[in-house]
Amino acid sequence: MSMKIKVCGMREPENIESLLKLPIDMIGFIFYEMSPRLVSASLGEWISSNEEMFEEVKKVGVFVNASTDEILNAVHDFQLDYVQLHGDESPAYCRLLQDVWTVTSMRHAKIIKVFSIGEEKFDFAITNDFAAYSEYFLFDTKGKNYGGTGKKFSWQWLDDYQGDTPFLLSGGIGPEDVEAISELTHPKLVGIDVNSRFELTPANKDIDLLNRFITKLKS
Repeated sequence: MSMKIKVCGMREPENIESLLKLPIDMIGFIFYEMSPRLVSASLGEWISSNEEMFEEVKKVGVFVNASTDEILNAVHDFQLDYVQLHGDESPAYCRLLQDVWTVTSMRHAKIIKVFSIGEEKFDFAITNDFAAYSEYFLFDTKGKNYGGTGKKFSWQWLDDYQGDTPFLLSGGIGPEDVEAISELTHPKLVGIDVNSRFELTPANKDIDLLNRFITKLKS
């Protein structure tokens, strides 16, 4: 299986257009108000006007303890394919989202539930209650605040994950990590999520650097 590439924290149309020329699988937009990469309503309008550009790439909205209305509106306005839940959302919350999409004609999205791993060993059994509602899990590095840290956790701990839900790896992945990623053999690892280590400024990605990284990783 080819490693999926998700590039998160996008906001600027010109930068997005350049990114979409690369062989990526997912593009992430952040809806967390405390993030320096917070998207605007005008970006949603631009996406709707250029939907053909996203035919080969899945759009992911990143949320932190958002209300269900906020998520439902964002899925509609940005035509999201996935919602990535990066806060303290419960299994019941995930079930509620799925129920709404099941019984209405609203545009629906699949769920990516994030689990933050700190310096202490992580109890992966926590993920079990979310498996029924999640298309993917995402394992990221735990920080003092919500959101990314630009740092790695101990990837050797991934061996403790015995669940059936496929996962994406995130947290401090940079241009120098191609070999380390290639050496990971977990059967449920299906992709990686990159962000700040490939930025010139917040929400402005270095496209050339990303291109070199992706080319090496896919080869």
